[in-house]
Amino acid sequence: MRFCIVGAGAIGGFVGAKLAAAGEDVTFIARWKNLDAIRTRGMTVKMNDGTVLEARNAKATESFAAVGHVDCVILALKSHQVEAVVHQLPPLFGPKTTIITMQNGIPFWYFHKHGGELAGSRVKSVDPNGVCLDGIPAERIIGCVVYPATELVAPGVVHHVEGDRFPLGELDGSVSNRVKDLSDVFVKAGLKAPVLENIRNEIWLKLWGNLTFNPISALTHATLQDICQFPLGRELAANMMKEAQAVAEKLGASFRVTLEKRIEGAEKVGKHKTSMLQDVEAGRAIEIDALVGSVVELGQLTGVPTPTITAIYNASKLLAHTIETEKVAVRGIAIPQV
Repeated sequence: MRFCIVGAGAIGGFVGAKLAAAGEDVTFIARWKNLDAIRTRGMTVKMNDGTVLEARNAKATESFAAVGHVDCVILALKSHQVEAVVHQLPPLFGPKTTIITMQNGIPFWYFHKHGGELAGSRVKSVDPNGVCLDGIPAERIIGCVVYPATELVAPGVVHHVEGDRFPLGELDGSVSNRVKDLSDVFVKAGLKAPVLENIRNEIWLKLWGNLTFNPISALTHATLQDICQFPLGRELAANMMKEAQAVAEKLGASFRVTLEKRIEGAEKVGKHKTSMLQDVEAGRAIEIDALVGSVVELGQLTGVPTPTITAIYNASKLLAHTIETEKVAVRGIAIPQV
């Protein structure tokens, strides 16, 4: 299959390298030093078992038009970055091109074919101007939930911390030939990609952790293990998760694991810095609205109170404002031992 990976960061780099190493035709859309690195030596992944995966056959360009039609576009950008590329996507589309969305949080397409009184609604915190919903053909979209933890440690180099699951699902719950074919390609590349009949349930399961651990870590500089093992941190995360569960269930979603199991799963990842904390320390824009603001918005739409989530959202937005206006990276500084 021909793939175009839009976003050659930690996740895009990882999945693109795995696909390329398995023999798929992969082109990354990249910029600056990342573009130069991939053009020179392909994409490299330092796996968590100590092995190194070098996908030297991976290609890279900054021109969407130069890629041509592909079988599948993988949108591996953060949610707040998608709007900026929507108008550049059409040159990639052939008659049967699919789009796999790999954004964390509530996706812009959440209410497409959702059913119920909110069907067709726009999630304003994720897609404020309606650009994504209007500009990306919904019939091309296949939902995806991203579980691996990865870091872009150098241009063209990804460190794989843990995980290999990318569940896939059609928005209407059908099990189509196209989603089964994509699942087979992912599996051939050494990834787990089960086809789910309700991708929204899996979105909420992943978001359950993201909406709590990401902003808490960004505000406190604590790792997943630190948050879960510190009693007050664990209590704060649990309170946010209870509120989110109430919102999700009001929208018809269900959870296949208990709240405590979800926290234990995060704890087992260890001293991993969440993607939001990595962004804070690098002075990059942080993914607040899709992960946290969207749940506040859905709580308002469904009449479910979210006081704890709202408080953390407000504090995180202030942090984001500080990073943007002061042009600073906020890092934890080790205190010398006396």
